[in-house]
Amino acid sequence: MSRRKKPQNFLGTPATAPGPLGPQMLRAFSVIRRNPLEYLMSAWREFGDVVQFPIPRPPTYLVNDPDGVRRVLVGNGRNYGKSTIQYRSLSLVTGEGLLVADTPAWRHQRPLVQPAFHHETLEHIVGYIDIAVQRMFSRWDALPPGSVVDMDAAMMHGALEVVGRALFGTDLSGDADRLATATLSALDVVIARARVPITPPAWVPTPANRKLQSSVRELDGAVGRMMDERRRQPAEIPADMLDLLMGSRDDAGAGLTVTEIRDQVVTFIVAGHETVASALTWCWALLAQNPQVQRDLQAESDDVLGGRPATFADYGRLPFARAVFDEALRLYPPAWLITRKAHEADLLGGHEVPGGSLIILSPWLLHRHPVLWPDPDAFRPARFLDGEADRSALIPFGAGLRQCIGRDFAYVEGVLMLSSIAGSFAVEYPAGGRLPRAEPLVTVRPVGGLPLRVVRR
Repeated sequence: MSRRKKPQNFLGTPATAPGPLGPQMLRAFSVIRRNPLEYLMSAWREFGDVVQFPIPRPPTYLVNDPDGVRRVLVGNGRNYGKSTIQYRSLSLVTGEGLLVADTPAWRHQRPLVQPAFHHETLEHIVGYIDIAVQRMFSRWDALPPGSVVDMDAAMMHGALEVVGRALFGTDLSGDADRLATATLSALDVVIARARVPITPPAWVPTPANRKLQSSVRELDGAVGRMMDERRRQPAEIPADMLDLLMGSRDDAGAGLTVTEIRDQVVTFIVAGHETVASALTWCWALLAQNPQVQRDLQAESDDVLGGRPATFADYGRLPFARAVFDEALRLYPPAWLITRKAHEADLLGGHEVPGGSLIILSPWLLHRHPVLWPDPDAFRPARFLDGEADRSALIPFGAGLRQCIGRDFAYVEGVLMLSSIAGSFAVEYPAGGRLPRAEPLVTVRPVGGLPLRVVRR
């Protein structure tokens, strides 16, 4: 990677790191709008591990220096908040849930939400995983032999069923379906807003804003009705996440407000549905391209599960499935972009960043850094088994205090679903099929879905 020797000044903002000049960035605008990840990758390769963009307010930096990334997320994490354009845009959908809440609100919410992710709660999702997997098998068995299915759609459907049951118990009513549909519809608007430099305020009645407002009304109504129903008819033991959220109390006896519960539920739909589905989709895309790895995964499933439903105890007995999941998360991290606002000046990768700066991190880029990952573009799950990989450099769920609260939920769901499916079905690309191009939306999704042939073993 080349580095510009003499940083320039950007409209009165001192340049403290190399980066593109204004005209260069303007010429790249179509790429930035079409595929911002492609642009970040090219900027990193041209200018190095810390890049300053010609944006005066706020001063904006891409940081892909491994020590700098860790300082932002872990070592000096308290200096970096979530009051950024990225999270403000997401908050139009999720409200002030844990995913987007800035530090004060997050400190209030985190202990109230934490019980929904305790070890005992995770044990209960295993049954939900088996229900989703068996329904998937029934649909595939009803198809003619060797049929092609969209594995992206299948993983989205399965993950939605698991998170829906985890959130709402057995109540997968029309409200729950509409809740997920409205969430994804609203996220489409958020993505479109993020890709243009100037957008009308949310209150201006543009077609996109009307779509957003309609989706948010649907979210609010669905969550409100589910909470009303739960008050009238409490769920059976064990309690699901909605019960735990409604019953949580802090030391002073105060619980989450109706709005806060709504925001957490929508956040779980976004973070617990599309992210896990994206990771599983890329697992199958990579496995279809690497038949020997797929056979090794099948062999482990045969040895450990033997065709029976997975249990929570099996999670620790499936190291190769975990390695496959980790390697897919490395190459295709669903949350491909992390942003932070620097409260005070700091030193990152040997470069000064002033207070108020916007810091851009990308797990996609960090997971391809040759200092951290030998042969970084290769799909080699064994790197997580032979001691080569440093798991602390794997950040698909962030790191530090603000690491995703649903990390363990995602791992249990992803590993057990992956192994369960591999034990019963093999996948392959149809004639002419190949690894799809990745598109950085809210999560990294395959362009055109993922058509694969599924074959009963």
